[in-house]
Amino acid sequence: MLQGRLPSRVFRILKQAGELAERTSVSAFVVGGFVRDLLLGQPTLDLDLVIEGDGIAYARALARPAEAEVKAHDRFETAVIVFPDGFKLDVATARTEHYEYPTALPTVQRSSINEDLYRRDFTINTLAIRLNPGHFGELMDFYGGQRDLNKRTIRVLHSLSFVEDPTRVFRAIRFEQRFGFRLGTETLALIKGVGKIDLIHRLSGSRLSEELILLLSEEEPRKMIARLGALNLLHFVHPALKWSARLDVLLKAVPKVLDWYKRTSLNWADRKVSVAGASSGSPADLMDGWLVYFMALMEVIPSQAVGETLRRLKLSVRHAEKIRVSRDSSSKLLRRLARRPPLRPAEVYRVLVGLSDETLLFLMAKARSESVKRRVSAYLTTYRHVKPILTGTDLKTMGLKPGPIFKKILSQLLSARLNGEVQTKADERNLAKRIINAVTP
Repeated sequence: MLQGRLPSRVFRILKQAGELAERTSVSAFVVGGFVRDLLLGQPTLDLDLVIEGDGIAYARALARPAEAEVKAHDRFETAVIVFPDGFKLDVATARTEHYEYPTALPTVQRSSINEDLYRRDFTINTLAIRLNPGHFGELMDFYGGQRDLNKRTIRVLHSLSFVEDPTRVFRAIRFEQRFGFRLGTETLALIKGVGKIDLIHRLSGSRLSEELILLLSEEEPRKMIARLGALNLLHFVHPALKWSARLDVLLKAVPKVLDWYKRTSLNWADRKVSVAGASSGSPADLMDGWLVYFMALMEVIPSQAVGETLRRLKLSVRHAEKIRVSRDSSSKLLRRLARRPPLRPAEVYRVLVGLSDETLLFLMAKARSESVKRRVSAYLTTYRHVKPILTGTDLKTMGLKPGPIFKKILSQLLSARLNGEVQTKADERNLAKRIINAVTP
């Protein structure tokens, strides 16, 4: 299965990993989500290795022949190997974790692969594949992971799982909805129990926001949010947040505008979302789809609750500002765009210029009028890319001295070009002369 479903280079790395483990007298395993997805027929290249031994020393030895970079995290005895072509391999020491109190970060101690897998969130993520020669490709299943994959069931390993880490509630919903599985009877009862106590509120805002961003970055966030609502868990984002028909309408509209944007824009952030919640390798000017869903959540709660949520979740300043602008301005902007007679292109440009792509897409999702949606889409695809042909240098050659008049002329030239009133450089020059004559005594 590994050989048939993986690129030959990745398969070769796994073979090399096993051979190195054998030479250095340790045991190596590929574990977790990779194995789960392989068995589901949806292989990913997101590989996690677990080593019964010193994982960091092993990672450095594996990286050396390929001249790959190793980023080690000594506290958790983990490392990331970054190969010259950008391919990444996570390596961890087999370990147990002890939680001093609910929601605390774990205390780590080396252990066996069996104990390492027991600390995982759900049985479907406890599967491992041995890599050492002589056992290469053997599936290890201590906790019924393959059975639960076949039964399409999400099941925790023990009754304190959600107490130890309440963020697992969000992961349970993500996996249930992503794969079309169901929550096991006991797991569902445990989740309902978490909903009745205050554990999630004791989580740090950053940990909660990480899970929420990952959930909103899935293929169908609406289904997951609806499920959280049905289980009375949305109040962990904010007590004022509840499932409603209005929220449902917004969440149904968001994927439509995101799909449109993906087809028409070069700025689509089709990127892996990191555990830290930021899109990996993403410049600030690329659009984050999850943020449009977050704007929809914030739209249905009071303004004060929005501020409280942003402070609680500790989102980045950039993301928080986009959310505030959307929440405070979207209704006013939509009213301006809906004015009669219809706004001309230059007027649409003036209304929308400077807004983030996420805010613009949220406007399209929120708008009930198709004509308003067309105005926003025209701005996104056309108007914002329009520039006058004449530049400040051209104006200087016409005898003008730099000053406020430059900005006025260039602004009017842009409006004229947007409205189709000028076509050529000569047209713009003539318009510039008329503006100069109008303001010159």
